[in-house]
Amino acid sequence: MRTHQILLASLAVLSVVGGTAHEASAERRQNSLAKDVAVRHRRLLVKNRFEVTPLFESTINADFRHVIGGGLKLEYHLTDKWSIGVIGVASASVNTGLVNKILPTLEPATNNATREPSQEEFTDHLNSMPFHGAAYVSLTPWYGKLAAFSQAYVAFDFYFQAGVAFASLQSTCPASVCSDKNPGKSTMMGMDTIPPDNNPNNDPALNSGGRAGLYLGGGIHVFLNDFLALDMTVRDYAFSDNPSGADYNADLAVTNADNRFLHHLFFGAGLSVMLPTKVKRTQ
Repeated sequence: MRTHQILLASLAVLSVVGGTAHEASAERRQNSLAKDVAVRHRRLLVKNRFEVTPLFESTINADFRHVIGGGLKLEYHLTDKWSIGVIGVASASVNTGLVNKILPTLEPATNNATREPSQEEFTDHLNSMPFHGAAYVSLTPWYGKLAAFSQAYVAFDFYFQAGVAFASLQSTCPASVCSDKNPGKSTMMGMDTIPPDNNPNNDPALNSGGRAGLYLGGGIHVFLNDFLALDMTVRDYAFSDNPSGADYNADLAVTNADNRFLHHLFFGAGLSVMLPTKVKRTQ
């Protein structure tokens, strides 16, 4: 009986040792494959390349004025997944359909009997965005190929961006319209105290100047060849703004308190040029 127990124990030890040796051997084989490239002779379409993209961009959620313009994106791809870049866009502004609906409901001249702005007061308080842009870090987690009828193949990748947004805002409200120099405040004239006029329509718009905020974006590259790609992106430039230049909080004066944190959504399309133009491949 004792001999039988010794035999069983010896077999158990040999089984453990054999299993350990087998696992070590399997691990060595797995490590060898793990260090190999996932896809042999894959084109490295972005890694260590500089991307120059002339682009067009337009707002997709503007309330009062659409911002339409052109600019340039410069980006350097540190790896297949990570890159850093900047974008700058010079723009013009056009009235939205909402503005065209509001204007006929307003009087052409100022009517002090009501708190409604005149057509001139309304349009002069609206701001425009002559320049905007961002500095960002980009992550490209997915890439692959698109096939049409199993004949034509194009490479693509999806990317996401996050960083700092900046913009220059501009209002053209003249002194003849925006004549109240102390909105919402009492003023002294000699020995007399003059109360605020409680008329926000003649207050300065206070929506001009530089802005800084947050930037988020997401898009796709569709590669036409080894160094050209269609670049389509949705971008969000988020910063403090009062696009109407009006009394948003209804305290009968236009002040900085009427600003709020807004998301300015844009759709952009461009043609990316990857430099150097010659593509590298994996082993």
